[in-house]
Amino acid sequence: MPRRNLAAQSLMLAIVFFASFQAQDLDARELRIDPERLIAVELAGVGLSASAGAPLVLLRHLETGDVVPIIIGLDQARAILMAMHGVEPPRPMTHDLASNMISALGASLQRVLVDELDGNTFLGMLELRIQGQEEPIRVDSRPSDALALAVRTGASIYVAPSVLVAGEDLDYEGLPNRQVVTALGITVVEAGQDERQALSLPDQPGVLVRRLVGAAARSDLEPGSLILKVNQSVVKTPMEFLEAVRNTEASSTVRIRYWQGDSEHELELAPSAGAGEPRRPVISA
Repeated sequence: MPRRNLAAQSLMLAIVFFASFQAQDLDARELRIDPERLIAVELAGVGLSASAGAPLVLLRHLETGDVVPIIIGLDQARAILMAMHGVEPPRPMTHDLASNMISALGASLQRVLVDELDGNTFLGMLELRIQGQEEPIRVDSRPSDALALAVRTGASIYVAPSVLVAGEDLDYEGLPNRQVVTALGITVVEAGQDERQALSLPDQPGVLVRRLVGAAARSDLEPGSLILKVNQSVVKTPMEFLEAVRNTEASSTVRIRYWQGDSEHELELAPSAGAGEPRRPVISA
Protein backbone atom coordinates (compact mmCIF):
# COMPACT_ATOMS: atom_id res chain seq x y z
CA MET A 1 0.00 0.00 0.00
CA PRO A 2 1.42 3.46 -0.84
CA ARG A 3 2.79 5.24 2.20
CA ARG A 4 0.54 8.27 1.62
CA ASN A 5 -2.64 6.14 1.66
CA LEU A 6 -1.49 4.34 4.80
CA ALA A 7 -0.93 7.65 6.58
CA ALA A 8 -4.35 8.91 5.49
CA GLN A 9 -6.05 5.74 6.75
CA SER A 10 -4.21 5.98 10.07
CA LEU A 11 -5.39 9.55 10.51
CA MET A 12 -8.97 8.59 9.66
CA LEU A 13 -8.89 5.73 12.20
CA ALA A 14 -7.65 8.14 14.87
CA ILE A 15 -10.49 10.57 14.10
CA VAL A 16 -13.11 7.81 14.18
CA PHE A 17 -11.70 6.52 17.47
CA PHE A 18 -11.82 10.01 18.98
CA ALA A 19 -15.36 10.60 17.74
CA SER A 20 -16.55 7.31 19.28
CA PHE A 21 -15.64 8.39 22.83
CA GLN A 22 -18.57 8.64 25.22
CA ALA A 23 -19.10 11.77 27.30
CA GLN A 24 -17.71 10.17 30.45
CA ASP A 25 -14.47 9.32 28.64
CA LEU A 26 -13.89 12.92 27.62
CA ASP A 27 -14.64 14.39 31.03
CA ALA A 28 -11.40 15.18 32.81
CA ARG A 29 -13.42 16.47 35.77
CA GLU A 30 -16.93 17.36 36.85
CA LEU A 31 -18.38 20.85 36.78
CA ARG A 32 -17.76 22.60 40.10
CA ILE A 33 -21.13 24.36 40.05
CA ASP A 34 -24.75 23.64 39.17
CA PRO A 35 -25.11 24.69 35.49
CA GLU A 36 -28.29 26.59 36.41
CA ARG A 37 -26.20 28.99 38.51
CA LEU A 38 -23.90 29.99 35.66
CA ILE A 39 -24.25 33.57 34.41
CA ALA A 40 -24.34 34.58 30.74
CA VAL A 41 -21.59 36.99 29.69
CA GLU A 42 -20.25 38.46 26.49
CA LEU A 43 -16.59 38.55 25.53
CA ALA A 44 -16.20 42.31 25.20
CA GLY A 45 -12.56 42.42 24.17
CA VAL A 46 -8.96 42.47 25.33
CA GLY A 47 -7.47 45.17 27.51
CA LEU A 48 -4.46 45.77 29.69
CA SER A 49 -4.05 45.83 33.45
CA ALA A 50 -3.65 49.50 34.35
CA SER A 51 -1.07 48.66 37.03
CA ALA A 52 0.84 45.63 35.69
CA GLY A 53 0.36 46.00 31.92
CA ALA A 54 -0.67 42.33 31.66
CA PRO A 55 -3.28 41.34 29.03
CA LEU A 56 -6.85 40.94 30.23
CA VAL A 57 -9.97 39.51 28.67
CA LEU A 58 -13.01 41.70 29.34
CA LEU A 59 -16.32 39.95 30.07
CA ARG A 60 -19.58 41.91 30.00
CA HIS A 61 -22.39 40.70 32.27
CA LEU A 62 -25.43 40.54 29.99
CA GLU A 63 -27.91 41.43 32.73
CA THR A 64 -26.13 44.18 34.66
CA GLY A 65 -23.76 45.44 31.95
CA ASP A 66 -20.80 45.25 34.34
CA VAL A 67 -17.45 44.61 32.68
CA VAL A 68 -15.14 42.24 34.55
CA PRO A 69 -11.48 41.71 33.57
CA ILE A 70 -9.66 38.38 33.87
CA ILE A 71 -5.90 38.02 33.41
CA ILE A 72 -4.92 35.79 30.47
CA GLY A 73 -1.73 34.85 28.65
CA LEU A 74 -0.23 36.84 25.81
CA ASP A 75 -0.72 34.05 23.25
CA GLN A 76 -4.41 33.67 24.10
CA ALA A 77 -4.88 37.44 24.01
CA ARG A 78 -3.34 37.53 20.55
CA ALA A 79 -5.57 34.64 19.38
CA ILE A 80 -8.71 36.39 20.65
CA LEU A 81 -7.73 39.68 19.00
CA MET A 82 -7.02 37.99 15.66
CA ALA A 83 -10.49 36.43 15.64
CA MET A 84 -12.22 39.66 16.69
CA HIS A 85 -10.40 41.57 13.95
CA GLY A 86 -11.39 38.92 11.39
CA VAL A 87 -7.79 38.07 10.57
CA GLU A 88 -7.53 34.77 8.71
CA PRO A 89 -3.98 33.33 8.79
CA PRO A 90 -2.71 31.62 5.63
CA ARG A 91 -2.54 28.34 7.56
CA PRO A 92 -4.67 27.36 10.59
CA MET A 93 -3.32 28.44 13.96
CA THR A 94 -3.90 26.31 17.07
CA HIS A 95 -7.39 27.58 17.89
CA ASP A 96 -8.44 27.54 14.23
CA LEU A 97 -7.30 23.91 14.06
CA ALA A 98 -9.29 22.99 17.17
CA SER A 99 -12.39 24.69 15.75
CA ASN A 100 -11.96 22.89 12.44
CA MET A 101 -11.53 19.52 14.19
CA ILE A 102 -14.72 19.99 16.20
CA SER A 103 -16.64 20.74 13.02
CA ALA A 104 -15.03 17.88 11.05
CA LEU A 105 -16.05 15.41 13.77
CA GLY A 106 -19.70 16.41 13.39
CA ALA A 107 -19.87 18.38 16.65
CA SER A 108 -20.51 22.01 17.47
CA LEU A 109 -19.27 24.13 20.34
CA GLN A 110 -22.42 25.37 22.04
CA ARG A 111 -21.16 26.89 25.27
CA VAL A 112 -17.94 27.83 27.03
CA LEU A 113 -18.17 27.45 30.80
CA VAL A 114 -15.83 29.07 33.34
CA ASP A 115 -17.06 27.29 36.44
CA GLU A 116 -14.64 28.11 39.25
CA LEU A 117 -11.62 29.97 40.52
CA ASP A 118 -9.44 27.40 42.29
CA GLY A 119 -6.74 29.32 44.14
CA ASN A 120 -5.34 31.55 41.40
CA THR A 121 -6.43 29.26 38.57
CA PHE A 122 -9.63 29.64 36.57
CA LEU A 123 -11.26 26.37 35.51
CA GLY A 124 -13.18 26.03 32.25
CA MET A 125 -14.99 23.57 30.03
CA LEU A 126 -16.13 23.25 26.44
CA GLU A 127 -19.72 22.06 26.03
CA LEU A 128 -20.05 20.25 22.71
CA ARG A 129 -23.17 18.98 20.97
CA ILE A 130 -23.28 16.11 18.50
CA GLN A 131 -26.27 15.81 16.23
CA GLY A 132 -28.56 13.00 17.35
CA GLN A 133 -27.00 12.81 20.82
CA GLU A 134 -29.18 14.14 23.63
CA GLU A 135 -26.54 14.82 26.29
CA PRO A 136 -23.75 17.32 25.71
CA ILE A 137 -20.10 16.40 25.91
CA ARG A 138 -18.03 18.50 28.29
CA VAL A 139 -14.27 18.76 27.84
CA ASP A 140 -11.92 20.29 30.40
CA SER A 141 -10.17 23.39 29.05
CA ARG A 142 -8.19 26.41 30.07
CA PRO A 143 -10.72 29.29 30.01
CA SER A 144 -8.47 31.47 27.86
CA ASP A 145 -8.28 28.79 25.16
CA ALA A 146 -12.01 28.16 25.44
CA LEU A 147 -12.73 31.88 25.01
CA ALA A 148 -10.49 32.00 21.92
CA LEU A 149 -12.62 29.18 20.50
CA ALA A 150 -15.86 30.94 21.45
CA VAL A 151 -14.92 34.00 19.38
CA ARG A 152 -14.35 31.76 16.36
CA THR A 153 -17.51 29.67 16.71
CA GLY A 154 -20.09 32.05 18.17
CA ALA A 155 -20.52 29.84 21.24
CA SER A 156 -22.26 31.35 24.26
CA ILE A 157 -20.17 32.05 27.36
CA TYR A 158 -21.26 31.33 30.94
CA VAL A 159 -19.30 31.93 34.12
CA ALA A 160 -19.68 31.20 37.82
CA PRO A 161 -20.54 34.09 40.15
CA SER A 162 -17.16 33.63 41.87
CA VAL A 163 -15.42 34.33 38.57
CA LEU A 164 -17.17 37.68 38.17
CA VAL A 165 -16.34 38.68 41.75
CA ALA A 166 -12.67 37.71 41.32
CA GLY A 167 -11.96 40.44 38.77
CA GLU A 168 -13.90 43.30 40.37
CA ASP A 169 -10.81 44.97 41.82
CA LEU A 170 -8.75 44.84 38.63
CA ASP A 171 -8.38 48.18 36.84
CA TYR A 172 -8.19 47.98 33.06
CA GLU A 173 -7.56 50.19 30.09
CA GLY A 174 -7.93 49.79 26.34
CA LEU A 175 -5.16 48.74 24.02
CA PRO A 176 -2.99 51.62 22.77
CA ASN A 177 -3.89 50.91 19.14
CA ARG A 178 -6.08 48.69 16.95
CA GLN A 179 -8.77 48.48 19.61
CA VAL A 180 -11.58 46.03 19.02
CA VAL A 181 -14.61 45.67 21.29
CA THR A 182 -17.83 43.67 21.34
CA ALA A 183 -20.97 44.81 23.17
CA LEU A 184 -24.61 43.94 22.48
CA GLY A 185 -23.36 41.44 19.90
CA ILE A 186 -21.76 44.27 17.88
CA THR A 187 -18.02 44.12 17.27
CA VAL A 188 -16.52 47.51 16.48
CA VAL A 189 -13.06 48.77 15.55
CA GLU A 190 -11.49 52.14 14.93
CA ALA A 191 -12.64 53.75 11.69
CA GLY A 192 -9.52 54.72 9.77
CA GLN A 193 -9.42 56.97 6.74
CA ASP A 194 -8.88 54.06 4.34
CA GLU A 195 -11.97 52.26 5.65
CA ARG A 196 -14.03 55.42 5.53
CA GLN A 197 -13.10 56.06 1.90
CA ALA A 198 -13.65 52.45 0.85
CA LEU A 199 -17.07 52.32 2.54
CA SER A 200 -18.10 55.92 1.71
CA LEU A 201 -18.49 56.81 5.38
CA PRO A 202 -18.85 60.41 6.56
CA ASP A 203 -16.07 62.31 8.30
CA GLN A 204 -17.78 62.17 11.71
CA PRO A 205 -16.59 60.64 15.00
CA GLY A 206 -17.64 57.01 15.20
CA VAL A 207 -16.61 53.36 15.26
CA LEU A 208 -16.78 50.84 12.43
CA VAL A 209 -19.02 47.77 12.73
CA ARG A 210 -17.05 44.63 11.91
CA ARG A 211 -19.27 41.73 13.02
CA LEU A 212 -22.80 41.11 14.34
CA VAL A 213 -24.27 38.29 16.41
CA GLY A 214 -27.59 37.58 18.12
CA ALA A 215 -30.27 40.26 18.12
CA ALA A 216 -27.98 42.81 16.49
CA ALA A 217 -27.47 40.46 13.54
CA ARG A 218 -31.23 40.19 13.09
CA SER A 219 -31.62 43.97 12.93
CA ASP A 220 -31.08 46.28 9.95
CA LEU A 221 -27.58 47.17 11.14
CA GLU A 222 -24.90 45.81 8.80
CA PRO A 223 -21.12 45.27 8.95
CA GLY A 224 -19.39 48.30 7.48
CA SER A 225 -21.74 50.81 9.12
CA LEU A 226 -20.45 53.64 11.32
CA ILE A 227 -21.85 53.89 14.86
CA LEU A 228 -22.06 57.56 15.80
CA LYS A 229 -23.79 57.60 19.18
CA VAL A 230 -24.85 55.31 22.00
CA ASN A 231 -27.80 56.93 23.74
CA GLN A 232 -26.63 60.58 23.85
CA SER A 233 -22.91 59.84 23.93
CA VAL A 234 -20.74 60.35 20.86
CA VAL A 235 -18.39 57.34 20.59
CA LYS A 236 -14.95 58.05 19.13
CA THR A 237 -13.20 54.80 20.07
CA PRO A 238 -14.20 51.15 20.66
CA MET A 239 -13.59 51.53 24.41
CA GLU A 240 -15.90 54.56 24.50
CA PHE A 241 -18.54 52.40 22.78
CA LEU A 242 -18.14 49.72 25.49
CA GLU A 243 -18.32 52.26 28.31
CA ALA A 244 -21.42 53.91 26.84
CA VAL A 245 -23.17 50.54 26.69
CA ARG A 246 -21.95 49.73 30.20
CA ASN A 247 -23.39 52.96 31.59
CA THR A 248 -26.89 52.22 30.28
CA GLU A 249 -29.40 51.40 32.99
CA ALA A 250 -30.30 47.70 32.96
CA SER A 251 -34.00 48.61 32.77
CA SER A 252 -33.51 50.83 29.71
CA THR A 253 -32.89 50.05 26.06
CA VAL A 254 -29.66 51.04 24.37
CA ARG A 255 -30.25 53.51 21.54
CA ILE A 256 -27.67 53.33 18.77
CA ARG A 257 -27.37 56.02 16.12
CA TYR A 258 -25.46 54.88 13.03
CA TRP A 259 -24.63 55.80 9.44
CA GLN A 260 -25.48 53.23 6.80
CA GLY A 261 -25.82 53.65 3.06
CA ASP A 262 -26.22 57.39 2.67
CA SER A 263 -28.15 58.35 5.80
CA GLU A 264 -28.44 58.02 9.58
CA HIS A 265 -30.53 55.35 11.25
CA GLU A 266 -31.42 54.36 14.81
CA LEU A 267 -31.59 50.99 16.52
CA GLU A 268 -32.70 49.99 20.02
CA LEU A 269 -31.37 46.88 21.76
CA ALA A 270 -31.84 45.44 25.23
CA PRO A 271 -28.72 45.65 27.43
CA SER A 272 -28.83 41.84 27.65
CA ALA A 273 -28.37 41.45 23.89
CA GLY A 274 -25.19 39.72 22.82
CA ALA A 275 -25.55 35.95 22.88
CA GLY A 276 -26.19 33.92 19.74
CA GLU A 277 -24.71 32.49 16.57
CA PRO A 278 -23.04 34.75 14.00
CA ARG A 279 -25.47 35.61 11.17
CA ARG A 280 -23.44 38.12 9.20
CA PRO A 281 -20.01 37.80 7.64
CA VAL A 282 -16.91 39.27 9.22
CA ILE A 283 -15.29 42.24 7.46
CA SER A 284 -11.65 41.24 7.40
CA ALA A 285 -8.97 43.60 8.62
